[in-house]
Amino acid sequence: MGEKILLVEDDFALAMGTEYALQAEGYHVIHAGNIDSARKSLEQQPDLILLDVMLPDGTGFDFCREIREANLQVPVIFLTAVGEEANIVQGLEIGADDYVTKPYRVKELLSRIAANIRRSHYMKNEISDVYYFGSHRFIIKEFRLLYNNQIVDCTPCELRLLKELVQNEGVVLTRNRLLERLYDAEENFVDDNTLSVYMRRLRSKLLEDAEWIETVRGVGYRFKKRGI
Repeated sequence: MGEKILLVEDDFALAMGTEYALQAEGYHVIHAGNIDSARKSLEQQPDLILLDVMLPDGTGFDFCREIREANLQVPVIFLTAVGEEANIVQGLEIGADDYVTKPYRVKELLSRIAANIRRSHYMKNEISDVYYFGSHRFIIKEFRLLYNNQIVDCTPCELRLLKELVQNEGVVLTRNRLLERLYDAEENFVDDNTLSVYMRRLRSKLLEDAEWIETVRGVGYRFKKRGI
């Protein structure tokens, strides 16, 4: 692990508790109590930012907007109070990747952090634009799947699932890992039952090429490595 997390939180007790939990998981934590300190900490190139909404010298929204206007692609997770739905919506609209409501459970926070860091690494190391397998052609950047040059009607979640599988061809992906990476049309994380539905639908649409997706009983799924 060892990824760097910039924690922007002015509540010292909460910040120390969070920092302790993150360090126990192997993360390197950079704590900033205000926007000015957080701005300077960006020089350390954090892998993810945990950002409080209300800060002594401004709002987390201002800092998030500043980050996106500078074209920094680091994932941002807002720390927001329960019931502040308007804050959540505003944060996502200006470029945040996720949010956790306070008081948050450590397990949930760690899960959200891991999911967003993996998604960020995945986007940075994205596979080539076109992926061929069997009679299918997956045009990654256009998010289109073709069968014998005819477009296959797939939902965005089905295509996200396929993208995750082909990105990791030959590697067994646990159901938990897939659940961390997938989200539905409303940007909600997918649950276990929904994952099974998406997998079944995707396989049905791949026709004879469904065999490229192998079930590893009791673990998860693997996309066959091409050339083997």
